[in-house]
Amino acid sequence: MSMSKYLLIPCMGLFFNIAAADMAQKSLVASDSTTNYKGEALSSIQNHVACNAGTEPAFNNAYWNNHRRGIYVDVRSGVPLFLSSDKFDSGSGWPSFTRPIDASVVSEREDNSYGMTRVEVLSKSGTHLGHVFDDGPQDKGGLRFCINSASLDFIPVEEMQARGYGQYLQLVR
Repeated sequence: MSMSKYLLIPCMGLFFNIAAADMAQKSLVASDSTTNYKGEALSSIQNHVACNAGTEPAFNNAYWNNHRRGIYVDVRSGVPLFLSSDKFDSGSGWPSFTRPIDASVVSEREDNSYGMTRVEVLSKSGTHLGHVFDDGPQDKGGLRFCINSASLDFIPVEEMQARGYGQYLQLVR
């Protein structure tokens, strides 16, 4: 899948300017594969998923049914990855998003595990996030980023300013 498929989004200029400013402040490299961006030890499921390309159980994870407003960041680096306004219920049991907050913070690679070919999504820090599929909402570009909760930290809108993500407040609808 080509990253350009979801780069052509209205008002993206403002979106990228904000994201670029944030990327200058936050490191794209995780501090250690066993700690999160706050310096705390990763849980065993976070380590399994984020560092070893594992998968958490469907419908039994932190954010699959989260409907709060805010942003989702890389659990290891703290880099903003997804907006709650781009989250949708895919019925898969994992958080699903139509696009990343900024295409430059994720990368893709072919994944041939489990006898199938898929497109793996990783953060630029190397955190395994999940997979991207072409069965998402057509009116939003047609992509479904199926992401493991264990690879994410959710920052509620009411905490975004205090936690250093205030520049994203105008994007959270």
